[in-house]
Amino acid sequence: MRGRAGSEQEQRQVTSIVPAQSVTGPVRTADDGRAGRDVQEGAAPAPLAPRARLFPSLAAVYRAQLSRARVARIPLLFVATFQSVGIMVLMRGVVDGGSEARAVVAGSSVLVVAFVALNLLAQYFGQLRAGGGLDYYATLPVPPAAVVLGAAGAYASFTVPGTIVTAVAGSVLFGLPLTHLWVLVAVIPLSGAALSGLGAAMGLLAPRQELATLLGQLGMSAALLLGVLPADRLPGPIGWARDLLPSTYGVEALSRSFDAHPDWAVVALDLAVCAVVGVLSLAAATWAYRRAAVR
Repeated sequence: MRGRAGSEQEQRQVTSIVPAQSVTGPVRTADDGRAGRDVQEGAAPAPLAPRARLFPSLAAVYRAQLSRARVARIPLLFVATFQSVGIMVLMRGVVDGGSEARAVVAGSSVLVVAFVALNLLAQYFGQLRAGGGLDYYATLPVPPAAVVLGAAGAYASFTVPGTIVTAVAGSVLFGLPLTHLWVLVAVIPLSGAALSGLGAAMGLLAPRQELATLLGQLGMSAALLLGVLPADRLPGPIGWARDLLPSTYGVEALSRSFDAHPDWAVVALDLAVCAVVGVLSLAAATWAYRRAAVR
């Protein structure tokens, strides 16, 4: 009995030297809680997420618009190509060759760009503004320029096959050389940028959707009349209006490339003017988007 009591006393002594925190966990006092609150209040706020950059946002909007409009725009692209080829067939009975044939083929090719990038884009942005779709884009964490450039690039991309088909068909129809058709690599994006910016600005600035559709139709008609008809056949005032049309310089660059020995300096000058007009028109479309999104 005496040995058992002694062993129990020794166990109590060993247990008493074990810290209470190792058994029950750390014991927080009032001072510890106050110190924790002070550290939390003095901590720096969590940093905000970085702003969306232009080019990643542009790529995202471009892919979304391209996948959204792919099914709906392919039939319209066929219509635009068929329309341009039909105009060249009709003009074949009036124009034999020379500079007039080059103007008809170049104007009909760029007309495909005008139909999609100017007419359809004006209708699209007019529909967005009328239906409240701009509110959705305004909530996205992307710069306004990315929305305009992404939509314009997607619509302009649909014009590539139709423009190439029209240019090749017109060259064969009028007996023009195919050697320098690589100029389309510059003509399509530059003309597309200029006309897309103009179409987007029309759709965003028009107070009603019907007016945006009307402006898009008028712009495409202007590209048809002023681009397809030879410049020397137009009266003076109409010729001045032709110089103000953004697609004119793309038509001139493509028309000069059909020469046996093109003046590449003049072609480069026409493309440079088309590029400047494209930058200005896209900037105007971006301003129109900001104006329409906040109203």
